Amino acid sequence: MLSIVVKPMLAANVFGAPKKTTGFTSFTDNGFSMDVRSKWNPSKEKEFPEIVIRYKDNFDATNNLFVSISPTTKSTISDYRAPEKFFDQVSYLFEKQAYDGKIPSEGGFMDNAVATAAMLEANSEDVNGRPNYKLSVFTRTADGDEGGKHQLIAATVKDDNLYLFKAQAGHKRWFKGMKKFVEGAWNSFNVA
Repeated sequence: MLSIVVKPMLAANVFGAPKKTTGFTSFTDNGFSMDVRSKWNPSKEKEFPEIVIRYKDNFDATNNLFVSISPTTKSTISDYRAPEKFFDQVSYLFEKQAYDGKIPSEGGFMDNAVATAAMLEANSEDVNGRPNYKLSVFTRTADGDEGGKHQLIAATVKDDNLYLFKAQAGHKRWFKGMKKFVEGAWNSFNVA
């Protein structure tokens, strides 16, 4: 009697090593580079005229990032003084309260307040021999949207221009995996 033994066949890898998916796409333009989440798309929205690039999550527009380039008289980011002082100068980025009336305390806010911003981290570091500021801010508004927003800022000065990177994610999404992508973009931001 003839016995046939069937062995599994191993497929040949004719295309080389398997491709590793990072979830990011590299972006380079206007003298800076960064990694952007692959599932985010370019957006034409511009909250400020100085914005040169903006990306947003195709699932939830709360998650987005932008880079702005604006003229400055400062020769280095350190001329803005400490990162905490720089925070005061860019506070317009954090959905400042526009309402100026009398309202009772609600949802953990003080009387007459409907928005708050808290700096979680402020650092200065050298990147390519140039000082950079990095800020981590948590904002909340009375509408309760997402339970707040995590906002990450990176800033530096080059050739009489302030380069400002801002990425944000809703609090609920932050802890469901978005933190990796927002921090990844923030940490990859580099002005050449």
